[in-house]
Amino acid sequence: MTDPLRPADHPANPQGKVGVLLVHLGTPDAPTYGAVRRYLAEFLSDPRVVEMPKPLWLPVLYGPILTFRPARSARAYAKVWNREADESPLRTISRAQAEGLAAAMGDDAHVVWAARYGNPSMEGAFEELKAKGCDRILIFALYPQYSATTVASVHDEAFRILKKMRWQPAIRTMPAFHDHAHYIGGLKASVETALAGLDWQPEAILASYHSIPKAYWDKGDPYPCQCFKTTRLLKEALGAKGEGLISTFQSRVGPTEWVGPYTDRKVEELAARGVKRILVLAPAFLADCLETLEEINMELRHTFLSAGGEKFDYVPCLNADPAGISLLETLTREELAGWI
Repeated sequence: MTDPLRPADHPANPQGKVGVLLVHLGTPDAPTYGAVRRYLAEFLSDPRVVEMPKPLWLPVLYGPILTFRPARSARAYAKVWNREADESPLRTISRAQAEGLAAAMGDDAHVVWAARYGNPSMEGAFEELKAKGCDRILIFALYPQYSATTVASVHDEAFRILKKMRWQPAIRTMPAFHDHAHYIGGLKASVETALAGLDWQPEAILASYHSIPKAYWDKGDPYPCQCFKTTRLLKEALGAKGEGLISTFQSRVGPTEWVGPYTDRKVEELAARGVKRILVLAPAFLADCLETLEEINMELRHTFLSAGGEKFDYVPCLNADPAGISLLETLTREELAGWI
């Protein structure tokens, strides 16, 4: 039916273009002390990440932490660095995810990607979307489970940038999708593919999530609850193949209590109990990165085998594989309903 209030030659959608901004955590520009120090300084200065008064925290950060930690982290990054492209695996995969989503969305949306910390910057991404004529933007923080340390930090930075713009776009943000059927289905398929490629059966399967300080959970951060729900839904989806699937948490730092059980201690405990074969996946990550490729597939593997384990395998993230791009497209189209 023709709209009598719109001239016949007026476009059906008189607004501008729709943009999608994919945001991952970030990565240093090189596996060197200086580059890692710059990255960590930005990351660990974020009050969403470290909830400590700045007068107390900054002397510690710019003292021992940024003196000693960059060297250790640089050595870890060097183990997994994409030498051919001279960039971290996270940057390589994030670019491929954005390109895959852009191809899937076609003319429906202009897709760009950015890092919360480091390069490419979110500010540059907003400038690109504005130059493309996007007056409606979906901010897609690439974290299945919500945490103030990740998703809220992305939104903080986005609105800090938007505060400086006189003419602002309409904004939508991606909600947590830890229990989305498409996400659980993607995890299920990835585990089944991994199992089919083994000539042995795991006695335990660990869903290892990046941890947060327990105090943050006590204050109301829903992240651990959403992690446990992801594991429960995945276990149900896998059926008999999911027997032995448990949640664990990695990447704790410092002497304070973090959400557990801790992944490294769990694999040592399993080995001590006589478990010889384990499979590990990382459902908090949509792209493989330092925490999965080095911390899990190298360091955790070494921990388990040194403790008496015999077989260890890691399930890659969804990355830019067809299942990963399909998930990004499904979530994006759902959140852009009414705009496209």
